[in-house]
Amino acid sequence: MAEPVTPTIVALSSAPGRAGVAVVRVSGPRVRFVLETIAGVVPSPRQATLRALRDAAGDVVDQALVLFFPGPASFTGEDVAEFHIHGSRAVLARLLGLLSSQDGVRLAEPGEFTRRAFEAGKLDLAAVEGLADLIDSETEWQRRQALRQMDGALGTAVAGWRQPLVEAQALLAAELDFSDEGDVEGPLVERALQLAAGVLAGLRDAQRGFAHGERIREGFVVVLAGPPNAGKSSLLNALARREVAIVSPVAGTTRDAIEVRLDLDGLPVTLIDTAGLRDSDDAIEAEGVRRARDLAAKADLVLSLRAIDSDADRDHPGGSVIALATKADLGGTARPGELRISARSGEGMPQLLALLVRRLAGEEQPEPALLTRERHRVAIAEAVVALERILASPGAPAELLAEDLRLAVRALERLLGRVDVEDVLDQLFAGFCIGK
Repeated sequence: MAEPVTPTIVALSSAPGRAGVAVVRVSGPRVRFVLETIAGVVPSPRQATLRALRDAAGDVVDQALVLFFPGPASFTGEDVAEFHIHGSRAVLARLLGLLSSQDGVRLAEPGEFTRRAFEAGKLDLAAVEGLADLIDSETEWQRRQALRQMDGALGTAVAGWRQPLVEAQALLAAELDFSDEGDVEGPLVERALQLAAGVLAGLRDAQRGFAHGERIREGFVVVLAGPPNAGKSSLLNALARREVAIVSPVAGTTRDAIEVRLDLDGLPVTLIDTAGLRDSDDAIEAEGVRRARDLAAKADLVLSLRAIDSDADRDHPGGSVIALATKADLGGTARPGELRISARSGEGMPQLLALLVRRLAGEEQPEPALLTRERHRVAIAEAVVALERILASPGAPAELLAEDLRLAVRALERLLGRVDVEDVLDQLFAGFCIGK
């Protein structure tokens, strides 16, 4: 029975819409045929060649720069072609129609190019996730973290953890199978335990960075909380540098949370303006206050506002808080621990921005985290539990120690997609754009 032929796939790889230049990518076994048919030549590898792209009737579709990347030294591991065309919707539609009409060529599915790269061993699963995060990155910190992931930082770390565990497995196997023979020397179990302890320390270090890595990827949540007319909406507008929220002297104007995404010195931040915290007989306003308290309780940071000319007591849940005395342009004295600010005059705003960055990022800006997704956290946690069980029972039979080592290694391999990966792939690649 003949092996099924892998289809050649084609898609727009640049952003959709009108543009100066658009990039169409083709990957698969029919790439050379496509190049000869449409461009009239297979260009020299990795050299841009200006060619007229023609249809079956010989009519010119567009003038394009054509590149050829022979497999396996390509992104997907297959032969790959790129057509750099003029970014007209009409040109793009005509070229995609022409390419997909060729025998054995079809339009790509979301993430299919990257999936082929993964299946060809060009990227491990963690690097694929890093690529997805890089495409979605909006801030400098997100870019740095995603790029580190895509470049294989987690894969390198996993290899460094896995190797000592494999060595420990070999030591335990020797203990089980050859301990009564003269050529096996030394305390094999003790050496295996030492290796496991070293790996455990590295895994715990990685665990400590997870929370920050997840926040960089998903964004920090900062909630503005305080009584009515404390200046929350004005501060939101000032930080967003646009009119987002309605500013009014009427108490209870803000009843539902208003969210704004910010790039705060490279940090992704979701800033949330909430209802003024007070007792109210109005059912809608009371519900807004309840939601405000819930949001503040879950936030990474709360900006607790009090108008500087007010005697209001602070009323906010616990957690990380920056106390602000707002409306400083009206005069008045800030209480100890409060930062004087004015959204109107700008007083204290640079200091507030600097303080926000320090509180969210830490006094020392750490290296991008290795663990950035819940999947990473779970896999590392499983490995940690297995190794802790080993070290907690050093006198256990070697068979049990070996089994826990196997579980730890398997958890690490799952990080890179070497085992138990099919349930992750479809969901992951579906989030990619068509041309990636």
